[in-house]
Amino acid sequence: MKNFDELSERELLALAISLEEEDERVYADFAHSLRQNFPDSAKVFEGMRGEESGHRRRLQEMYVQKFGEHIPLIRRQDVRGFVERRAVWLRPALSVKAATAAASAMEAETRCFYERAAKRTSDANIRRLLDDLAQEERSHENKAEELGETALKKGSGRHEKDAQKKLFLLQVIQPGLAGLMDGSVSTLAPVFAAAFATHTTHAAFLVGLAASLGAGISMGFAEALSDDGTLTGRGHPLLRGFVCGCMTAVGGIGHTLPFLTDQFTLAISIAVAVVVVELGVITFVRHRFMETPVLSAAVQVALGGAIVFATGILIGNS
Repeated sequence: MKNFDELSERELLALAISLEEEDERVYADFAHSLRQNFPDSAKVFEGMRGEESGHRRRLQEMYVQKFGEHIPLIRRQDVRGFVERRAVWLRPALSVKAATAAASAMEAETRCFYERAAKRTSDANIRRLLDDLAQEERSHENKAEELGETALKKGSGRHEKDAQKKLFLLQVIQPGLAGLMDGSVSTLAPVFAAAFATHTTHAAFLVGLAASLGAGISMGFAEALSDDGTLTGRGHPLLRGFVCGCMTAVGGIGHTLPFLTDQFTLAISIAVAVVVVELGVITFVRHRFMETPVLSAAVQVALGGAIVFATGILIGNS
């Protein structure tokens, strides 16, 4: 590894060519990763890729003119001072925000490189080219914003907002709703069966806590292992599993906590009220995000909850 100040003009140009080629490929990867869900943002990065390609060609022409046809491979990791970048292909899900932040950091680093390199060269033509590229890198962010505004005028704002809503629905709402429904409904039977069988709040609380945590762990693993999200677009499996597992546990613990009190009748009354609230929340989420009619969602949720609730009471009193 070599220090930056030890590089010759020939090595500086070779390194600049390598940096521009890497940036060009990174922007191409950004565009490819965003194209399906954010097509207009992908066009912005495709435009940035084109500019980096132009920079690389100008540097290659200067190198050939000054030093000949052979361009040695000098990479960023061969020179001290460069920040290590995380490979795009290692990112499980690239967002527009993350891509923009990465691009800004890349542009700032490349601009600093050109400014320092220009100060170290004695050749007037090379210095002029490096100064020009530094100014272009400085304005690259503004150009990207102009490209973004142009794309937004063509309707990308609405399309990308719809795409973000779809991703949020697939990655958070659906697994969260599935978990909340499972936790709120499936744990009704064991909690109330234990309550009416023993007539002790402590036993009902322990059964409800165990059922809630067990269901949360089970649902979390089931959701995470269902698919890796690459074909379905449902996002990273660990995120979905975490959301589903947490909401399952929350759904069950909600009507379990009232049994912390020693008063059996009061605990039952509060637990029933909590169940009504839980079913109401499920109805609202299904209507708000899944576009299910309010009446239909309410009837479906209430019917399922009532059947499980009645099952628990029957078993507890048998």
